[in-house]
Amino acid sequence: MRIKFGIFVICCLTFSMAAMAATDEMDFSNFAITETGDADLNAGAVTLNAGAQPITVNNFDIAGIMLGMSFDDVETLFFKAKGLYSPREKDSIIYSIQKEWKYNLDYECRQQGIVVPAELEQCVNTLAKNRGLMYASELHLERENTGETIVVYFTSNADDNVVWRVLYNNDVNEIEGDHEKFADQREKKILAFWQAVLDKYGAPNSGTDKWISTSNAYDPMMTAYYGSLDLVDMGRYTSDIAENIRAARENFQAKPYAF
Repeated sequence: MRIKFGIFVICCLTFSMAAMAATDEMDFSNFAITETGDADLNAGAVTLNAGAQPITVNNFDIAGIMLGMSFDDVETLFFKAKGLYSPREKDSIIYSIQKEWKYNLDYECRQQGIVVPAELEQCVNTLAKNRGLMYASELHLERENTGETIVVYFTSNADDNVVWRVLYNNDVNEIEGDHEKFADQREKKILAFWQAVLDKYGAPNSGTDKWISTSNAYDPMMTAYYGSLDLVDMGRYTSDIAENIRAARENFQAKPYAF
């Protein structure tokens, strides 16, 4: 896939002038487009509990979403099929451009004399879309009657635009007031949530809240919090970032210096 991606980018760069001509024809006003940044995660050390065995976390799912699923499959699951979750009303899909590629395209557009901020942004977005550098990075889902939400994170097209993280949240940790009855209700909600987690995934095999594949924190794992589940493959995410950095450096459109 990496070789194909590199060839694809090189070919696309050859036709940059043609892509520039299309900048006035594309409207991104109804897209939410972000610059991919660092994940809000850290790869802290994880260890197996005494007597515990590794778990195939890759087989875990949250509302039917598994690590490694393609964006197209997840989109079909929630946009075309009628399930418990629906895309949120506004900006359910967030599109991103890896920042190293964005810097490349910004330079390329400026070399064409485009400096007005709005025109420069349009140029960058158009080139990114035409070259497959803009990708669906997040999908936001909600279940209105329970207040549950799911955010699904995807790698770039360099890694086939697949799921690397699923973040689930509910309201079990929220209470209406300080009265004893509210504290009691909150405690019961949390208890019911944890019991449902244990019923579905079994007991944690690392500490009291983690299901891990190995002792390598970059391998797939899931962490449970009060009212939250975080299913993540940090290794896939970091590999995707590294591949984009490498390819962006190799394909930077520097001037043809001669000396």
